[in-house]
Amino acid sequence: MGRLDNKVAIISGGVNGIGRATAKRFAEEGAKVAVTDINDTNSAEALKEIGHDAIFIKHDVSKEADWINVFKKVIETFGKVDIVFNNAGIAAFNDAEHVTEEQWDKVMDIDLKGVMFGIKHAVLNMKDHGGSIINMSSIEGLIGYPNLFAFTAAKGGVRLMTKSAALYCAKENYGIRVNSIHPGPIHKPEMDNDPKEQKLVQAHLPMLPMGRFGETSEVANLALFLASDESSFSTGSEFLVDGGYTAQ
Repeated sequence: MGRLDNKVAIISGGVNGIGRATAKRFAEEGAKVAVTDINDTNSAEALKEIGHDAIFIKHDVSKEADWINVFKKVIETFGKVDIVFNNAGIAAFNDAEHVTEEQWDKVMDIDLKGVMFGIKHAVLNMKDHGGSIINMSSIEGLIGYPNLFAFTAAKGGVRLMTKSAALYCAKENYGIRVNSIHPGPIHKPEMDNDPKEQKLVQAHLPMLPMGRFGETSEVANLALFLASDESSFSTGSEFLVDGGYTAQ
């Protein structure tokens, strides 16, 4: 028996990285998974790896019409939605002195407004039977970083928006739990061969008490706990997976 048997999940930004690892993990535990992404380049490969009735829907998280379409298609296909993982996001290097309006708006549209729409439509579609909303924040939603000005603002917004939504759903007795995940540096395949990425890794390693970057599977395992009934008394909380980075 799987930990997510008879559950249906939507995972935005699910074609690569943490989203793909989480979709695979959810499917292994019995969930039917709808993977959404703005880029469909690797979608067929992702679906093959995920298996277990997974579907792909092209999706711009910054557009409310796209969210409405995603829920419509998932409910038509699987009958309901139980889990929404608002994972899609981008990072952009900018600082308080040199940030441009275009950079700011792009990060806010995807990383903050996209999560807002995901929460809104998850609540609208799950309030009659309950469920779990998981929002991807970051350690930059808890601590400052000088060259991630817009990203830090967006991820901090996700953290507090999560708490507001959690309290609202509890007050309305909807049975919907809302929590945020805050990863530290996570390993990406390109880090193994790209000299620029290698330089970034070497710069961060001394700041990581566990002496390594995290793996996408380690974030996926935390998302699995929050998606499952095992986390039934957790809502409005922030969950760190950062190798001790923020404990210092």
